[in-house]
Amino acid sequence: MLALRPIEKNDLEWAHALNEEYALELSSLSASGFEELIEKATYVRVTGEDAGLLVTYDQNGDYSSVNFKWFCSTYDRFLYVDRVVVSQKARGQGIARGFYDDLFEFARTKGYERVVCEVNSDPPNPASDAFHASLGFKVVGEAELEGKGKTVRYMEKSL
Repeated sequence: MLALRPIEKNDLEWAHALNEEYALELSSLSASGFEELIEKATYVRVTGEDAGLLVTYDQNGDYSSVNFKWFCSTYDRFLYVDRVVVSQKARGQGIARGFYDDLFEFARTKGYERVVCEVNSDPPNPASDAFHASLGFKVVGEAELEGKGKTVRYMEKSL
């Protein structure tokens, strides 16, 4: 397992490229939009040179995502996983699980009641569904994202 660490300015280029490589699942962003996303996030971790990225917001985040806003209207205190991605070459090394274990520990120490996320249901993402279920996430809602051609499942893990 590679060491997790906070993102630094010199990570932005490769982290943005990784985001764009998985834009179907994560949503595409311009370089400046990606940098703004990172600057406003509550908790961001990376591992290795272009191996993985985790971006989260808490309930007070300055973020316009309709998925994030759904969680804001549903829960008082939470950490929202906006994106978690592991490069193809680094898959199978436990990096995604490491990101979540680290996030759960951070959340507990800061007094958050839950960690939340959404997973695409259309187009389907069975690997992500199975992974999140193995971590103890439960489906708590669903939404069709207008104009995006996606349906998502909202998931929650109580801490």
